[in-house]
Amino acid sequence: MDSAIFWRVAVVQVAAVAILSLLLAAIFSHGFFEAWGWLVGPLAWLACAWLTARIVGLPEAPVLVRAAISGIPSALFVLLSLHWLGAAVAVAIFATWCAHLPRPMAGDAA
Repeated sequence: MDSAIFWRVAVVQVAAVAILSLLLAAIFSHGFFEAWGWLVGPLAWLACAWLTARIVGLPEAPVLVRAAISGIPSALFVLLSLHWLGAAVAVAIFATWCAHLPRPMAGDAA
């Protein structure tokens, strides 16, 4: 496991999720998320993972697969009304799996 990649992925993903969450919360009402959160949440998570892959310089397809799989435990936490704990667990799983990808070559990062 590459600890430098782990921390870069974790920090970028947390920042991306936090910024997008604040932006969406400013645009939409709470009721919107109660009705559409099941769709918006996973799409937002994948969008943030795509951005993370671009910023860190990792291959997008494997990163998106890792993001989708790491989101499954997060969904379980949502069912227990522990949404943000689930997000933290998902980031940890996601960053760990991304840290096992080959290190990007110098100049490959966006």
